[in-house]
Amino acid sequence: MPTNRLNRAVTLISKLPHALRTPALSLLFGSQVKFASTAKVRVHSLTFDRAVLSLANRRPVQNHINGVHAAAMVLLAESATGFLVGMNVPDDKLPLIKSLKVDYLKRATGALQATAVLTAQQIEAIGTHEKGEVVVSVTVTDEAGIEPIRCEMLWAWVSKKR
Repeated sequence: MPTNRLNRAVTLISKLPHALRTPALSLLFGSQVKFASTAKVRVHSLTFDRAVLSLANRRPVQNHINGVHAAAMVLLAESATGFLVGMNVPDDKLPLIKSLKVDYLKRATGALQATAVLTAQQIEAIGTHEKGEVVVSVTVTDEAGIEPIRCEMLWAWVSKKR
């Protein structure tokens, strides 16, 4: 597995007592992605191939019908995929969202959870190719276990040097 600043920090956090891991991962993520911090996106688990994040249905992220706002749903999905790509991108590369497609399927009920995954082949490509792109699979479910949105997130990586 490739090593970078993010996955080294996550490895250290994984050694904390279980009750402290989510708060520590969420604090780390929020320090880097201010908008996600403002929305209080929580990071529950993060490995090289899987990220699980959540967003509570709180007033600051609600729409006019007291559900999680459409933009907040996308923030959650983009955060899960971006953090996962970030775990695998070498320090000399920059991860960038290239495109996202979102289909709104159903009204969300309660809090949301996003689970993003990468295949072994995708991880290998991110770690070895100078630049490239990858569609990151992400599933967003609500408290009823239903997918209120279906997403396709296309991430790219490029050299930090111009």
